[in-house]
Amino acid sequence: MISKILVPTDGSAKAQKAALYAVDLAKQLKADVVILSVIEERSFIAQTAPASKTTRQNAVPIEDYLKEAAEGYAGAVKKLCDKSGVPSAISIKKGHPVVTIVKEARKSRANLIVMGSHGRSALSATVLGSVSYGVIHHDKSVPVLIVRG
Repeated sequence: MISKILVPTDGSAKAQKAALYAVDLAKQLKADVVILSVIEERSFIAQTAPASKTTRQNAVPIEDYLKEAAEGYAGAVKKLCDKSGVPSAISIKKGHPVVTIVKEARKSRANLIVMGSHGRSALSATVLGSVSYGVIHHDKSVPVLIVRG
């Protein structure tokens, strides 16, 4: 039985489509949703975000900028859950997306991961690096439902 669904989001149209699907499924199954947004540590190479890209209109440390963006992505999915009456929680983590998604699925005891995909071929995903492809092949203990864009 599915009682908890993990929904990783990066704010992309593909992730939003998967979130809509996950929230609808959770409502039908009376399941909880755990919303995960991962701040990729490789992004910390730069020191500041440009003032034109921040809501505060001044240069901020890139980590703060990325955290603010991740909270916004997760917050948008939380609003979907609230609107549908689906219990939800937000988790913002730092790390490699594939490893972090799998760890969070285990930690939160999710019965299902629902995530979006760009629909690349297996070869393309291997060469270019697809998060959904990595999650599917990294750990086989939690089922993964891929919603193609």
